[in-house]
Amino acid sequence: MSSSLLVVGQAATFWLPPNASTFAASHDALFYFIYYLCIIFFIGIVGATGYFAWAYRRKSEDQVTSNIRGSHKIEIAWSVIPSIFLIAIFVWGFQGFMDMSNPPGNAVEIRVTGQKWFWNFTYPNGGNDTTLTVPANTPVRLTMSSTDVLHSFYVPAFRIKRDVIPNRYTVLWFEAQPGRYPIFCTEYCGKDHSNMNTYVNVVPQEEYAEYMAGLGGCADGETLAECGEAVYNRAGCAGCHSVDGAANTGPTFQGLYGANRPFADGTSAEADDNYLRQSIMDPMSQIVQGYQPVMPGNYAQQLNEEQVNALIDYIRSLGN
Repeated sequence: MSSSLLVVGQAATFWLPPNASTFAASHDALFYFIYYLCIIFFIGIVGATGYFAWAYRRKSEDQVTSNIRGSHKIEIAWSVIPSIFLIAIFVWGFQGFMDMSNPPGNAVEIRVTGQKWFWNFTYPNGGNDTTLTVPANTPVRLTMSSTDVLHSFYVPAFRIKRDVIPNRYTVLWFEAQPGRYPIFCTEYCGKDHSNMNTYVNVVPQEEYAEYMAGLGGCADGETLAECGEAVYNRAGCAGCHSVDGAANTGPTFQGLYGANRPFADGTSAEADDNYLRQSIMDPMSQIVQGYQPVMPGNYAQQLNEEQVNALIDYIRSLGN
């Protein structure tokens, strides 16, 4: 990578690493709000305890303890005031959580696969790398899964962390400044857990385009969704699932992604990445209302992780 990969943003502090994403400033502000609030309360409570212990200590053997009565006003105050702070912290934190949970529609889509003991990143053109490279000042959505055990994806400089789970998808997103930042696994996953480290390189748009061009993919100039279309045709999906809305043995893929799917047992679910993965790998687990349970159940043996990801990207590209 070029010399543009210098860590920038707010410098590291005693408690926190460099601040390099759009999330970091608000998260750091909340952290320090709680931190200084704890210091103030600690000094106030411990100081008052120490003062009263000294001021009202027993000074002689015949001293009689004063007849001290409680104060309802003080009891209400020390219940209401902390409650106000707790509500403020909850609202502040919940807003940050919602911001992190809703990627923008124009985010760059990258798939992350965790396995013992490295990370693999699949880019929109179908290329793979063990280092994450993304464009600067651009929203990036990571859709993550594990091929073996529980992992956890953590970038301290971005203030993002999310568990990476076998046979499930978890999602997070970020928008970062140019630089090179470490990525860690923060869930113990075996003997080489401590070596499951890599970097995210946040580069200018021109450099990202050059990187993508040199990365390759499913085929020359082919996107991950186009790879998925090839999987759709090779795996026989076209025999039961149309892509133009036409009725068939199975539900159409057109407009499927993000739609609500009612099931034969009366339940329903949104057709997100996890739903699509489960429908491909274990089709008998969720039978859509109005359809028969006739889909073959051997796709878990036929398709590898990259093919499943590509097929899901293709279904997503058909609209919602």
